[in-house]
Amino acid sequence: MAASKKAVLGPLVGAVDQGTSSTRFLVFNSKTAELLSHHQVEIEQKFPKEGWVEQDPKEILQSVYECIEKTCEKLGQLNIDISNIKAIGVSNQRETTVVWDKLTGEPLYNAVVWLDLRTQSTVANLSKIIPVNNNFVKTKTGLPLSTYFSAVKLRWLLDNVRKIQKAVEEDRALFGTIDSWLIWSLTGGARGGVHCTDVTNASRTMLFNIHSLEWDKELCEFFEVPMKILPNVRSSSEIYGLMKAGALEGVPISGCLGDQSAALVGQMCFQDGQAKNTYGTGCFLLCNTGHKCSVAIAGAVVRWLRDNLGIIKTSEEIEKLAKEVGTSYGCYFVPAFSGLYAPYWEPSARGIICGLTQFTNKCHIAFAALEAVCFQTREILDAMNRDCGIPLSHLQVDGGMTNNKILMQLQADILYIPVVKPSMPETTALGAAMAAGAAEGVGVWSLKPEDLSAVTMERFEPQINAKESEIRYSTWKKAVKKSMGWVTTQYPENGDPSIFSSLPLGFFIVSSMVMLIGARYLSGVA
Repeated sequence: MAASKKAVLGPLVGAVDQGTSSTRFLVFNSKTAELLSHHQVEIEQKFPKEGWVEQDPKEILQSVYECIEKTCEKLGQLNIDISNIKAIGVSNQRETTVVWDKLTGEPLYNAVVWLDLRTQSTVANLSKIIPVNNNFVKTKTGLPLSTYFSAVKLRWLLDNVRKIQKAVEEDRALFGTIDSWLIWSLTGGARGGVHCTDVTNASRTMLFNIHSLEWDKELCEFFEVPMKILPNVRSSSEIYGLMKAGALEGVPISGCLGDQSAALVGQMCFQDGQAKNTYGTGCFLLCNTGHKCSVAIAGAVVRWLRDNLGIIKTSEEIEKLAKEVGTSYGCYFVPAFSGLYAPYWEPSARGIICGLTQFTNKCHIAFAALEAVCFQTREILDAMNRDCGIPLSHLQVDGGMTNNKILMQLQADILYIPVVKPSMPETTALGAAMAAGAAEGVGVWSLKPEDLSAVTMERFEPQINAKESEIRYSTWKKAVKKSMGWVTTQYPENGDPSIFSSLPLGFFIVSSMVMLIGARYLSGVA
């Protein structure tokens, strides 16, 4: 029997989607945006002390190679020729910090993950020396001083890890977020690897001036970070280098975006004022602000209900519980688990559940948790509208939680605008692929509006009146005020959890996420 011919599909583009809990490699048809195949590998998180979160950079890199190889095998089984893969994009968990030896290619410490809290006292000490009348850090970066961003993680590493100190002294150290580590390694590593990052990831370090779009000397001096260890900042869509090993050796890596910026592109939010919200482990709201700069944040609580309270066994069960009652019955849940971020930036806040009565049960709490996600999104959307002056006509959404129809309907009700969900959920990887395929020298993915593939959408319209929406939102804000001022002690850097023993029952701990946005960061894309 003759061997079957390989399918001819036209140019294909691959995307590495390296997230906090897993790595994936996905391959798309550049003409139709159709997902052809993918593979996923879970990533281990390490918790050496309370509040510390680390990952092994070598495990992350190996997972990328494994995902690429397995996806290529699957394509072969589908009779799809992998030589049609013309470019690779990289999307990554942001802020996670890696320092490695450029001579050996070995990491000098585990990657310090974005949600790690060990630097809280570092942040407190730095806050004391910023001039009250000249907060140059926020002015230049658009970001508040926080444990979240890479600069303070790097400062901790430089202060506490002798191997890194020695490597810096001997000019062997390189710093980067996960995108930099991957691109450097995939393009040759110690044998000529390209040390770079893109503007979306650079903007999350607190070392990057978002107005001049370059590393800032004053910021580096403030954080005492040697500029020689920083990667070169490139646009989000250009050829950085070629794959030097594996099934796709010789294929250019030509797209790089922090995961949430990639999702903004994947949702095709190319016009000023278009926004998307990703509902996953965290909740991230981004808006295309044109040439303006803005900051936004939101949080999620479903995993906490599952892992800490045991109200649900799987994340999907929350929809069933919420559907049973269809209301929170006056119960409000403020998930300020590690303080309030934007628009409050109040580290003393802690999570609260209020408005409880004898009638309240786990179904009402589940409903309140979903509402909390929506209320936080509303707060950030209001702040965005004030900053940008471009009120949203609708909100585009993606992420695993968008399968929860009650959440999507609640979001439409609380925002009082339609919520629109694409049928193709892989918007993060798609955005990275689009950037890679559109790069100069690749040119297999057109970003002209008339050439972009039409995407089927599911639309959720508000089903309550505006007055009810405003009443529920104002009650939420009242609950938020009650969450403030609970903790005055900073989280200890040595991981001592004793400060939590004094927290009142019913007040719990979690983290939220921050996202800097600006369409001009997507050079060659926006």
